[in-house]
Amino acid sequence: MTPVQKLAGLAVLILLLMAAAAGVAWQMQDWRMGKKLAEQAGLHKDDLAAISNAAAAQVSAEQRKRLAIEQQLATQDQQHTKELSDEKRKQAVIRDRLATSDLRLSVLLAEDPASDCNVPTSPGAVGVVHAARRAQLDPAHAQRIIAITGDGDQGLIALRACQAYVRTVAPGTLSVPAEAADSP
Repeated sequence: MTPVQKLAGLAVLILLLMAAAAGVAWQMQDWRMGKKLAEQAGLHKDDLAAISNAAAAQVSAEQRKRLAIEQQLATQDQQHTKELSDEKRKQAVIRDRLATSDLRLSVLLAEDPASDCNVPTSPGAVGVVHAARRAQLDPAHAQRIIAITGDGDQGLIALRACQAYVRTVAPGTLSVPAEAADSP
């Protein structure tokens, strides 16, 4: 073998060793990176599981909150429906009593200087006024007055129902105090 052939064989051998070393280095790098990628994938999987659990818990809490609000609204609706039907029934009884002359509406007459009636002009305590002059109202007028007051009462019941709904659905957005809205 000539020195050139030996040198060429040595160069080929060196190239083969370098290729083998590069292959081994490449394989070791692949193992190391594979291990890192597997660790990152495991951490990513754990993060995704934690995010999924948190989202599921939040959805569950929102569903419970929504169901509680729906039940509260259903209870309020039943209460306001009962109040409204009670008011309508009460108005019907009053209208029936007015129609049968079982009940008569009257008004207190103001003081007349020409007469000797002593009706005070300033409002006093609520109650039965003795010896005061009163005027009976025509039954038709009494019916209209009862209808107007009935409509007003029903309007107040509807207003309280709307305010209760808003307080339930969006707490803190209604600026009217609850005590003022609940007073008749």
